[in-house]
Amino acid sequence: MPRLFAVLICCCWSFHVLAQNPTGTLVPPDKLVEDTTGKRDIIGVGIKLLHLHIKKKPKVKGERIYYSIIPLGTSVPGGGEALITSTNAAFVLGDDPQHTFLSNVTFSPSTNLKGEFNMPFRSNIWSPGNKWNFGGDYRLTIYPQYTWGLGGNTAPSNKILLRYSYIRLYQNALRRISNKPYLFAGIGYNMDYHINIRPDIDSISIAKFTGYKYGTNNHGNSFSSGLTFNLLYDSRNNEINPLPGWYYNIVFRANPKLLGSDNNWYSLYLDARKYISFNPNRQNVLAFWSYLWTTMGTSSPYLDLPAITWDANQRSGRGFYPSRYTGKTLFDFETEYRRSITHDELLGFVVFGSLNSVTEPHTSNFAYVHAAAGAGLRIKFNKHSGTNFGTDFAASKGYKAVYFSLGEAF
Repeated sequence: MPRLFAVLICCCWSFHVLAQNPTGTLVPPDKLVEDTTGKRDIIGVGIKLLHLHIKKKPKVKGERIYYSIIPLGTSVPGGGEALITSTNAAFVLGDDPQHTFLSNVTFSPSTNLKGEFNMPFRSNIWSPGNKWNFGGDYRLTIYPQYTWGLGGNTAPSNKILLRYSYIRLYQNALRRISNKPYLFAGIGYNMDYHINIRPDIDSISIAKFTGYKYGTNNHGNSFSSGLTFNLLYDSRNNEINPLPGWYYNIVFRANPKLLGSDNNWYSLYLDARKYISFNPNRQNVLAFWSYLWTTMGTSSPYLDLPAITWDANQRSGRGFYPSRYTGKTLFDFETEYRRSITHDELLGFVVFGSLNSVTEPHTSNFAYVHAAAGAGLRIKFNKHSGTNFGTDFAASKGYKAVYFSLGEAF
């Protein structure tokens, strides 16, 4: 098993030697601004059909803001249905879009109209000339969540429903390293606060069910507050719909009691992605993503342990129930093929697959591998920002689900 994961990691990380130009810049500066001539999106189609006359979009420092918004319904963890409205605003700061990546902010509130809701706000901001990168993730969540305990061999039916309120506050600031156009380093602050953690059936002991004693007291709280040290390499100019390039992100997090954490604990997050284009004139991309997420020490709170679907943007693990597999270390590998159906890129499709594994609680070994696969349809929602509206169907052993999204999973 260790050999299998070593091969997968090497595969994803080694792709950086492919498709480079002689200068080492994957996307030359004069190609950073996508030419949308001949392309269509659903906004333009709607305007044309309804014979609408739209004023020019608002501007930020001379550049337009490209909005994408869509309401939809979906099932939620713990059962039931929710109404979700996903809004994305993409823009370029400064007056030189050829040398500044596309910034974006996303707000995707959801509720089941029964007092349970999720309000996530995420941002990825590039300063003029890409001198600085600011990333934010703020959430207020009151939603039940199933848990199966630790390890990769938990029985599907052996689960309990946890209820809690959750506040997340993540913010970082990264500075470009001189003479390295895509390399950034910086620090950040992460806070995770789980309030009144309790099982749906109060007679069940969370600690006994999970076999884990940190952050599992019935009706208890869990508070983690820490600094992050970040190293980022990003040659994509559009996070919403990445162009050919690669992405590496290393985040080391220290959560000392000095900053208010319940216990002293640490974590390391390694993220690698590669995008290969087979046609420069239309969507035809093969994408790879792998991440390794591990906690160090023995006192990490249970709800802060690595779990599938709980990556930084909660976009991994399509086809798996949220938090289906939890452990002190998690490895995930995903690949996706993206292609346009029509020449104007109004319609497209994706096919994807993934493998993941978590360490076992007593041996700390990767003993079980779990696979999922799926396919989806893409409709170009905003051709200027590259935003696609996606509908995906994915399945793993014993579970299947439909996913809606604005922007690609990774």
